[in-house]
Amino acid sequence: MKKFCIVFFALIILIVAVAAAAVPQAAETSYLRMHVRANSDSAADQAVKYEVKDALVGLLMPVAASCKSREEAMGAVEAAIPAIEAAAEEVLAANGFSYGARAQLRREAFPTRVYDGVTLEAGVYDALIVELGEAGGANWWCVLYPPLCFSAEATGERIVYRSRILDIIRSFFAEEG
Repeated sequence: MKKFCIVFFALIILIVAVAAAAVPQAAETSYLRMHVRANSDSAADQAVKYEVKDALVGLLMPVAASCKSREEAMGAVEAAIPAIEAAAEEVLAANGFSYGARAQLRREAFPTRVYDGVTLEAGVYDALIVELGEAGGANWWCVLYPPLCFSAEATGERIVYRSRILDIIRSFFAEEG
């Protein structure tokens, strides 16, 4: 009976260890997200939110695309916060809005989202938060690093995600045939 108990508990520990390893670790540590919050849900505030988003994506995508890590992207974005706020306020002023824009990096909860076939699970992520005016309206978000804010329609390109491991496996089986 003693051997049975030892084997039983060892088996339970092994099952728990395997189950814990099988649970995907928080992917949020490899992403930097961007969140633009509109002043309100009025049609005008929502429209200007998209104009601000376009200006910020244009400003930040080249910066994020040149970064080699999320930490490097966070540093570059942190350094660009004055330019981010100035770009947002310029768009607001050009559209006749006097409320300002605030930008900051912070950790924030996000729901599950799909970006061009890439699913990001719900969780707490590092994010650039841009608040327009009261920031009480519907919002827009994307992944700033790695840069998934690109729109295939805007760039004329199709983003292709590749796995180096899958490429190796495919080349191995291709050589056999």
